Amino acid sequence: MDESRKLGTRDIQSINNDSGSSGREKPISSDTILSAVADEHRRAILNALNTSFEETLEYDVLVDHVADRVRDEDAKRESDEHRQRVRIALRHTHLPKLEEARIIDYETETGQIQFVGGELERDLLTLVEPYDGNE
Repeated sequence: MDESRKLGTRDIQSINNDSGSSGREKPISSDTILSAVADEHRRAILNALNTSFEETLEYDVLVDHVADRVRDEDAKRESDEHRQRVRIALRHTHLPKLEEARIIDYETETGQIQFVGGELERDLLTLVEPYDGNE
């Protein structure tokens, strides 16, 4: 996240009524948004951010939420090992992809994550949520 942008502020973004998405400096393609929400881990991240009473979530809180929500392929795997695998996947794959799509702001130095997506992302989450348990 750019130093001039602070979590909780959206002044540099303008509302884009055509896409139903949050304000963005330039439009994001529908393919980018669909790809960003296509993964179970990323949907769990967005769900946690979207349903949180807090404006931002700490990285460790987010890891716990995602680890609890996303099934581990090997049910015998220890819980700590599963959480560690989720922690690594979030840091190196899922959070960067969501930030690249400008759906979240992720401040690596403080470990704070904020949802900055718009109605389009929220609508997609609402549409796919009933199917998440059936994967």
